[in-house]
Amino acid sequence: MAKEKQKNQQKQTAPENEKAPKKDIKKEASDKKDDQTSKLKEEIADLKKQLADKDDKYLRAEAEIQNMTNRFNKERAQILKYDGQDLAKSILPVLDNLKRALAIEVVDDNGKQLKKGIQMVHDHLVKALNDHGITEIKADGETFDPTLHQAVQTVPVEEGQKPETVVNVLQAGYQLKDRVLRPAMVVVAQ
Repeated sequence: MAKEKQKNQQKQTAPENEKAPKKDIKKEASDKKDDQTSKLKEEIADLKKQLADKDDKYLRAEAEIQNMTNRFNKERAQILKYDGQDLAKSILPVLDNLKRALAIEVVDDNGKQLKKGIQMVHDHLVKALNDHGITEIKADGETFDPTLHQAVQTVPVEEGQKPETVVNVLQAGYQLKDRVLRPAMVVVAQ
């Protein structure tokens, strides 16, 4: 009987002992799953942050490339627009000398023929300059504009003249499209 009592006691205690470890195992497994889930959530949040940072860097780099491309295109257009500016500045004294030669009065036939040849060279040079956007700045009789004209002398206003008007052009000015190559040297009535 004593043996039966022991067996009964073991049977009664055994299920209780067996239940306790199962609960602990389930709790431990649940805790592990919660830990893994929270670690995975943290990892996902970190990866999302990294992705957002990479996207931001990519978009900024893309915008910078676009800005550089636009700046390069503007600079290139500016260079093309004013291409030949240095050459034009070098040719302007030649044009001035041709104008001075044409201003000389001649009376004999040889002089008239020479002047005709100079006129032809002058006209061809003016046409070539005009074809490339280089034009003479209108000055005589125009209102003085300091961006286009350089006043080298002033004279008192006479009858029929308005103040701040160009009355004489000493040296013609030229511009390449909208850029002044050389301002016109003028006398202004004041």
